[in-house]
Amino acid sequence: MCTLEKRGNLFLLTLTGDNEHRFNPDAIATILSLLGQAKSQGKRGSVLITTGHGKFFSNGFDLAWAKASGSLTGAAERLHQMVESFKPVVAALLDLPMPTIAALNGHAAAAGLMLALSHDYVFMRKDRGVLYMSEVDIGLSMPDYFAAMVRAPGFEDRLQEEL
Repeated sequence: MCTLEKRGNLFLLTLTGDNEHRFNPDAIATILSLLGQAKSQGKRGSVLITTGHGKFFSNGFDLAWAKASGSLTGAAERLHQMVESFKPVVAALLDLPMPTIAALNGHAAAAGLMLALSHDYVFMRKDRGVLYMSEVDIGLSMPDYFAAMVRAPGFEDRLQEEL
């Protein structure tokens, strides 16, 4: 699922395993808990780096878990639950009293892209992975808190490409 390793003032949050690092309620709760640990143990000069194992940084919410509810209504409720429970993760990253860096090891889609863009800095190799909002292709609305974040003053100024 994920781990937090402390090396001096460096906190390394790693999405573990060679899977797509999909976020279900357990994964979301774990990430939030680990961010809380970094916040409580952090001190002047601390930094948080988030990365993942394998081909994917994260492909977003665990839609298979949502569909496993057995009904369309149940799946929609589970998706809503994940969207709402992810909001505190985004807030925790934005509020962390240390610089945060997303070091993307591969694809970041949907909520995975939300997670990445919630960091102060995002680094990614040009030859590995894509950034993608799959919600656009499947006709889902972007969560209000994510839309608010990307529309916030100064967000565009943070977006740069290093050639």
